[in-house]
Amino acid sequence: MKGDPKLIKALNALLADELTAIDQYIVHSEMCANWGYEKLHKAIEKRAIDEMKHAEKLIGRILFLEGLPVVSDTKKIHIGADIPKMFANDHIAEEGAIKAYNEAIILAGNVKDFATREILESILKDEDAHIDGIEETRDQIGQMGLQIFLTTQVG
Repeated sequence: MKGDPKLIKALNALLADELTAIDQYIVHSEMCANWGYEKLHKAIEKRAIDEMKHAEKLIGRILFLEGLPVVSDTKKIHIGADIPKMFANDHIAEEGAIKAYNEAIILAGNVKDFATREILESILKDEDAHIDGIEETRDQIGQMGLQIFLTTQVG
């Protein structure tokens, strides 16, 4: 099924965001593992895996629409030097993703590709959960203080 070229372009832009997020989250996850914060490592790693599943869905949909998935155009990743900076950078990435998915959902509706819109809405729900988790962690750090919070993340 030949898809709308503007929508395929938007899907490739979302794919670039997802691939960038995967890289950023994997680095942050491994940094936490290196520092001994196993619970943070696992939580961030799970978020990276979710983003991999999103990328897979986007690639599949682009191919279905007879487009060519572009996997070489990623954006600059933003690695935090410490836990608060990691979560600040991850929050910015998720905010951008939510905005981009909302815009793509509108576009999909405008070009009457409701199946693509449904896929994008499903991914958007995951992105909402990601930003909620990031905000929850940032709130815990703010309420407990960084040192106390980090003691809860070991092993």
